Amino acid sequence: MNYEYMLTTIDNPYDPFEQFTHWFLFDAEKGYNSCAYLARIARTSDQLSDEENSKEIERAIDEIIKYDFRNIYKKVKKETENSINSL
Repeated sequence: MNYEYMLTTIDNPYDPFEQFTHWFLFDAEKGYNSCAYLARIARTSDQLSDEENSKEIERAIDEIIKYDFRNIYKKVKKETENSINSL
């Protein structure tokens, strides 16, 4: 099993994995724009594998949290099947 990680805020009541639309609307309404923030920090590429991009996203989430002086961000994870090994 692998894990998928997402960035969220401590006050967002929605699950970004299961309730993404509600999560996104709450995030945008509060002015956090977490998806855009993460996109600016993560150095993903079409030339990287899905696994490499996932690791880069996790690294970027960790960096955002490390420098979060407002202490509003947190990392959430979801257990996923390893689709690469399932082939």
